[in-house]
Amino acid sequence: MDSAITADETAVQPAYSTTQCKRSPEADILCENAARCRIELRHLRCFIFVAEELNFTRAAARLHIEQSPLSRIIKELESELAISLFERHARGVRLTWPGQVFFEEAKRIFTALEQARSNVQSAAAGYRGMLRIALSDCIVPQRLANLLANCRVEEPEVEIRLHEVPFTQQVHGLLNGLYDAGFARSDALQEGILSRAVWSDALVAMLPARHPLLVHREVPIKEVLRYPLILCHPTACKGHYQQMERLLQSAVTEAINLNVAEHAASPGVMAALVAAGYGVGLTSASQLASPSSSDIITRPLAGPILHQTTYFLHAEGDRSPQLERFIDRTKREFDYPAIDEIRG
Repeated sequence: MDSAITADETAVQPAYSTTQCKRSPEADILCENAARCRIELRHLRCFIFVAEELNFTRAAARLHIEQSPLSRIIKELESELAISLFERHARGVRLTWPGQVFFEEAKRIFTALEQARSNVQSAAAGYRGMLRIALSDCIVPQRLANLLANCRVEEPEVEIRLHEVPFTQQVHGLLNGLYDAGFARSDALQEGILSRAVWSDALVAMLPARHPLLVHREVPIKEVLRYPLILCHPTACKGHYQQMERLLQSAVTEAINLNVAEHAASPGVMAALVAAGYGVGLTSASQLASPSSSDIITRPLAGPILHQTTYFLHAEGDRSPQLERFIDRTKREFDYPAIDEIRG
């Protein structure tokens, strides 16, 4: 989205004027309200960049425009909405609460526009449908390889696109129709979402070379918890993190305070921190970036096996024929019964 603002960007306006709308009083009111809206895509794009940077100078540089016209565009937007979107202070700006809400809505508009473009391009390429599958919590797409291969064989005219997103964005996207289905590590869902457990992975310890715990072939979890930990990031991998906390609390009888040295947003970052000696990593076996190397050694945990569960998600209500067939293939691939279905 880093591109210069051009004069011909399409406005969010009705396709016809109020003078053409004579069919009913309700239609006249609708057209009149739409005509009054002067918010254009350039307003939204500029707002998103300022909201991301929280600095007009940096946002203007990304947009390849001067700061003065950027400030004017934001003032136009605030005037149109009759709301202050930013609080100005000496070091820059910060979003007001209405600004935070509008930030999420503006991003959703551009996501919808991008998906509309993708749908049109897919149709032009010969596809007769599309499934948008959202992955959160650093779920490894390789676990889905066989399922996706079967989809291509059985229904080659349906394009499948994978989107790696945070868990909160995944749930909102499912509820708002931006995604058709998803896989996540959390079943803490909102009303309107169905979830089913589809597979589980054993937890393993990632240890730097020459770590004292390497004397164990299977490492007791209580011994692991004596050392600083490298865990997944609580925001970037929300479901993974929440499930990890529950597993660790259930593995010991007494209450524990986790000594977390660092949070990692991806398996690769976790591996780098472990190799550098920051702490002991805890993750699922399927998320290991690579087998044990000279810098990192993995060990299974002793005692009862601790598993992390992955869930298949989709919204309640009407489903397209393509989604129905995808759900059936998911059931066959992961062999889970219908009684495992959980409603948010």
